Amino acid sequence: MDAKLSPRLAVAILLGVASCFASNHLCARIAFDHGASVATAVSVRATFTTLVLFTMMRLQGVSLAIPRELHGRTLLAGLLIASQSYCLYSAVALIPPALALLVFQTSPMLYVLLTWALGREAPRWRALWPMALALAGLALALNLRPAHFAADWAAVRVGVGWAFASGASMAIVYYLNANALKGLDGRLRTFAMTAVTAVLVILAGTASDAQALPQAASGWAGLALLSVFYCVAMALLFFVLPRIPTTTTAALNFEPIALLVLGWLVLAITVTPLQIAGALLTVSAIVWLGLQKR
Repeated sequence: MDAKLSPRLAVAILLGVASCFASNHLCARIAFDHGASVATAVSVRATFTTLVLFTMMRLQGVSLAIPRELHGRTLLAGLLIASQSYCLYSAVALIPPALALLVFQTSPMLYVLLTWALGREAPRWRALWPMALALAGLALALNLRPAHFAADWAAVRVGVGWAFASGASMAIVYYLNANALKGLDGRLRTFAMTAVTAVLVILAGTASDAQALPQAASGWAGLALLSVFYCVAMALLFFVLPRIPTTTTAALNFEPIALLVLGWLVLAITVTPLQIAGALLTVSAIVWLGLQKR
């Protein structure tokens, strides 16, 4: 059985995971802006992650055998990762990455509710307060105003739909990893899921002629870096999931904040005082959640 991690250590790891995922999305947008397709980005990052994990397990002597009774669950998790990846990158290609990530942040909440509903963990109602506060901080940090959002709804609704579908898929993946696939080594779990994703997206993307490589050096750099950041984030995420309470995954709400900071540093995006206040509110809520006793 996996040893449990302290809430503080778990939050620290998840903040690192969120930052890596944010960097991955920023690099993906750069790749898309220079000619890469969604199918190519998903294919490359899944293939890279699969090869890195395969090499790591061979060097460390980790068995690649998956028990027969877990074959179906592993395949399902891989299908969901493929769906999540394609949906989220489709959203990032259509709407601002920060908005796509805000919608995607429904996944930790959906995961918590799913776990409670299926009786896998006793509800921790007091944890809902910092989770709600984190979402409120995100709304401020991303400068989401109801009137402004309503005016632009027609332009963003397709992207928002993709992002929500991605969040729902990821919530089920979280659940499978923390419960149905908990008995597998974390490296093997991630390897199996990304291998299934790589095969599916490569076949589907090639059959539909959806593969497209970058047309500039910046695009190639974005494609390479998104693969590295995704590999690190996925390996850490599925290592930590079985070892923490479900509500601790609210720390992943830091992802849009990290993307906001990266956008300011890398793309020179203007950040207002209200957005800074929202970022601080979100980080404070995550710290509050991490300090709560189980």
